[in-house]
Amino acid sequence: MDLWILIAAILLIIAFGLYRFFKARKIMTTLPEDKFREGYRKAQLIDVREPKEFDGGHILGARNIPLSQMKNRLIEIRKDKPVYLYCQSGARSARAAMMLHKQGYEDLNMLEGGFKKWNGKVKAKK
Repeated sequence: MDLWILIAAILLIIAFGLYRFFKARKIMTTLPEDKFREGYRKAQLIDVREPKEFDGGHILGARNIPLSQMKNRLIEIRKDKPVYLYCQSGARSARAAMMLHKQGYEDLNMLEGGFKKWNGKVKAKK
């Protein structure tokens, strides 16, 4: 009996993960670096990593609104302009996009592969 409960729990976790993955793909556009670079200058470029990560290096022109603070800082993000998100690898960007979508944001874009795959200009605090 315990084995069946364990299997059911694992299947439930997998199903929930797949649901979130496909939901995120539906509400945002994942862009390769060249397409991301083409659009982010006319949009709101937001780095959702924590401040220490941001200070270590970020895309030139990005604002730091960490995922952990996003709910409290939504007023800083306009709904009438595209939002370009990135984090280190893409997981936090997807979570941020889902959070923003629930609040009525529509034009959501994410950098494919995250900051670790970025080859463009970077700014770091000295």
